[in-house]
Amino acid sequence: MDKDRIAGSAKDIAGKVEGTVGDMAGDAQAQAAGRVREAAGTVQNLYGQAKDAARDAGDAAASYAKDAYENSGDTLREGSEVVAKKVQDNPLGALLIAGGIGFALAMLMTRPPRRPPQRWRYYG
Repeated sequence: MDKDRIAGSAKDIAGKVEGTVGDMAGDAQAQAAGRVREAAGTVQNLYGQAKDAARDAGDAAASYAKDAYENSGDTLREGSEVVAKKVQDNPLGALLIAGGIGFALAMLMTRPPRRPPQRWRYYG
């Protein structure tokens, strides 16, 4: 829990008390000061809640990234083993797939150069 949430709640309660005392005493200035303190406390409390939410999201993201990093070697190793088994089971299919991927990459990398747009001339 953030210190802004605690301080904001305290200001909010103090503002409500001050506003109620101002209502009972009929003092408009005390009422207004209480409402202002209450609003300031609410804003500070919301700010503290936002900081807590951002901290929690950052911690969750860091934890997720750490888990992904720690398990990446296992996942890569398992994937490599599965691919190796498929290639051993069907070498011709693997060769055709690799050739298709190579052909697609060659087509993407050897595109024709761009030509500048044609210039239209107006003779008039």
